[in-house]
This record gives sequence, C-alpha cells and structure tokens, in this order.
Amino acid sequence: MNSPMLSRRQTLALALSTPALPSWAAAEKDTLNIAAPWEINSLEPSRAGYVFSRLQVTETLVEVDTDGALAPGLAAAWEVSANQRLWRFTLRTGARFHDGSPVNATHVALVLQRAHKAPGVLGATPLQKISADGNAVLLELARPFTALPAFLAHTSTQILAPGAYAADGSVQAVIGSGPYKISRLEAPQKVQLERFDGWQGLRPAIARVSYLAVGRGETRNLLATSGQADLVFTHDPANFVRLQANKALQFHTLPIPRTLYIKVNAGHPFLKDVQVRRALSLAIDRAGIASAVLREPRAAATQLFPPGLGEWHVSGLQPLVRDLPQARALLQAAGWTPGPDGMLQRQGQAFKLTLRTFPDRPELPVVATALQAQLKTIGIDVAVTVGNSSEIPAGHQDGSLELALLARNYGLVPDPLGTLLQDFGQNGGDWGAMGWNSALVRESLQTLSSTADGARRSAQRGAIATVLQAELPVIPIAWYQHTATSSKRLGRVVIDPLERSYRIDQMVWA
Repeated sequence: MNSPMLSRRQTLALALSTPALPSWAAAEKDTLNIAAPWEINSLEPSRAGYVFSRLQVTETLVEVDTDGALAPGLAAAWEVSANQRLWRFTLRTGARFHDGSPVNATHVALVLQRAHKAPGVLGATPLQKISADGNAVLLELARPFTALPAFLAHTSTQILAPGAYAADGSVQAVIGSGPYKISRLEAPQKVQLERFDGWQGLRPAIARVSYLAVGRGETRNLLATSGQADLVFTHDPANFVRLQANKALQFHTLPIPRTLYIKVNAGHPFLKDVQVRRALSLAIDRAGIASAVLREPRAAATQLFPPGLGEWHVSGLQPLVRDLPQARALLQAAGWTPGPDGMLQRQGQAFKLTLRTFPDRPELPVVATALQAQLKTIGIDVAVTVGNSSEIPAGHQDGSLELALLARNYGLVPDPLGTLLQDFGQNGGDWGAMGWNSALVRESLQTLSSTADGARRSAQRGAIATVLQAELPVIPIAWYQHTATSSKRLGRVVIDPLERSYRIDQMVWA
C-alpha cells in the first residue's frame, strides 16, 4: 500500500534541493522589494556603477528616456562648437547630492577626469581636456566625436559627491544626486534606499526600496511566487513560462539590444583560421536553441546586431545558418580529420577546447550545454566550465581564454558605437574580440565617431557588420529577451530596454 506521506529521507532530500530564501527586513507597505542577479562587488562606478544607476541613486550628465533618446541628466543642456571639438554641458541649477553638498562644475570636471583615466568608455574617446566654466563643464577633443553625449550617459561616468571619495581617491561611499539615496549597504548582496527629499523632479510614490542580489534563478522564482519580492528580474525561460500560471504576478518581456554570443580566442592555434571559426558557426542550431532553451523562436540570431538596432542590422547580410556537411568540409580543409572515436585530430592533437560561462544569466549554462552537444556532432570536444563572470575578462587579459559564452549589451552606451570601440579596437576587449583585429573595422569606427553625415554613417555601420559576419571574432547565437515579474500591488512598471534604470520613481502602489 502506497503512503501519501513522504519518508524521512525524501523529506530531507526535498529540503536540501530547495534553495533557502534569504532573510528580508520586515515587509512594509511602502517598501519596494527588488530581486536581481547582480551583486554589488565594488563601489567603483567603472565596475558596479550600473547597480546604483538602475536603482536611481546616481546620475550621469546625460540620461536616456524610455524611448532610448538622449535626455537631460545632471546636465540641463549641451552644445558643440562649429568645429565639433568643444562641447559645453550646462549643469542643472540647484542640484544637490544626498549629503546636501551642491553639484558644481569644478567637482564634476574632476570626477570626469578621474573617469577618463579609469577603465571605462571615456578612454575610447579623443578627449584632451576637461574643465569648468561657471556652471558648465567643457570637454575639448583632439578631433570631432559626435557620440560624446551618449558616452556621458554610461554608468562609468556617474557623478558622485566630494564626500564619496577617500583621501587616496578611491570610492568609500556611493553618494549620488538621484531620487533615491542609500540608507544601508550590505555588499555584495543588499542595499536599502529611501526617497531623497532634495530631489528636484516629481516626488516618487515609492518611499523605500530594498534590493537583494540573488544569484540562483530558483531562489528568485520563489521570491516572486511567495510575494517576498515585488519586482524580480531575469528569470530563466523555462521557469518564466511556468510562472505565468501564477495569477498574483504581472509578466514583462521585451527584446533588448543584447546578443548572446561565443567570444573566440582567434589567436588560439586551433581558432586563428577563419574557416575553422566558420565551421563552429555552421555547427550551431540557433533555431533549436531559441525554441527549446530560450522559448522564443524569434531570438535565433542570423547576425550580430538584432533588428531593433536600426542600420546596425543589415537586412541584406547573408544569414548565419546551420550546415553540418559544410562545417565538416571546412574542418577537413584545415587539416582536421576524425579519429577512431569520431572526434577530430590534427598532427596528433585532439580538437579540445574549454568554454567558460557564468550563471548570473540563468540561460547561459543551459545554452553552453547545448553548444557542447552540437559541436560534438562535428568532432570538437568542448568542456564547459561555469564560474564567476569575472573569469572571462581575466582569461582575456592573461591569454588563457579559449571560448566564452556571454550576453553583450549594445545599449550600455545609448549608441552601440560605445560598446564596439571597446570590443573591436586594436587590442580587442575583455568582452569582445580576442587575438583578432581589422583595419577596416577600426577605420570605420573612427569615421563613424567623427562624422555627422548620415549617408557616411550608414555605410560605415554596414561595413562593420559585414566584416564581423565574415570573420566571426565573436559567433552570434541569439538575440536576448529580457524578462521580469512584478506583484499586482505595483503599478506603472516600465521595463527599460537599455537596462539602465528600473524607473522606480515612475512606479506607484496599485
């Protein structure tokens, strides 16, 4: 006779397999609880500034509205000289930091000088001098650079108060000027915020916010379904479908300018031949991954840039497809032949590679496993390692990286040029090219950054996309779909397609 009760062993196994929920402060009616995967691993804007920008603690000179257009931030307005080499950003009158200190041009210029020297996007610009002139910040360039305002919207350029910095210049506290200020910080997981009464904009309806970094997707799901979190970001696709049976939740999904791709060490002896990189691409079943893993058939990437990026997406470009016979033919032409076990070898060496990825985006390990199986069908032995996301840039820097699976956001700077300058310059980038560079791409990026001529800009975008499609320094897999859930007690939830802000100041209690 079967008993409906669980055995003691079954109960213990179930307890061990269910992720423990983190402890939260006692829920209050006017406290918004947010859960997301992203830990606060630093106070430095160039490393973890995006967390504080999303929570609207910090501001940049230039912001981005819900339609993706540049908008005033700490700078109320800006203008450029006739020769396109001197930009003037006039600060918002009366702006104050959370400690009560005024926002002034002299201090803002110092902060931007610091950002220019630190890792970040400003180092990719032709900036020569940053200075103050009354209530304005002046930025002088060595040559015209039309995308400068977009670069000043990047989180690495956020403006912190003088009191945020220690005597040695390091950041000791995050003191911003946004509508919310930090009341308690417990890095790397938790930060509590309260409404900043000195904010010059409309008074937010949400008085208090509690943010929790939760790496495990299962735990974020439980926080959403239990009501312990009002707003939860980045669900894995399979669980997101299952969650939709929960009538207490609201569901948000939208395509964003982020592409999931394989970063390739093109300097590796096995991968420096472009025909081999093309063979890897031809072995990938993008449609299968999009449908079975991501649960969105339209996500299959036929090229690097998704359709939402306008002219960066080239409609006439020959699409990336799966063609196993062609993949095998290219590998054979490169000297790789199947061994007795069907796996490839050349001059006594087995075709073995390691693919690194990380679990912060829960679909990445699952996609990595699918890629491992698909590449095995053409005889390539891929080992998958799931670790910390920091291992990818570290592997780029020390040369040990072979392959990496990641999702690259082309909206971190509101103009994709900002990301591309970091990824495809002379020495590549931590999240972009490795062991590969193209004079044509570099020249096109420079032309694109210095001309305002619409026809020339269009031609350069097309040239860049065409070279990247042909030479595959990164191998596109899928275009990203952003997912979030919110409780029905929360209204006016707006999901930012550029992932810059949670738009908390626009939310209300339903």
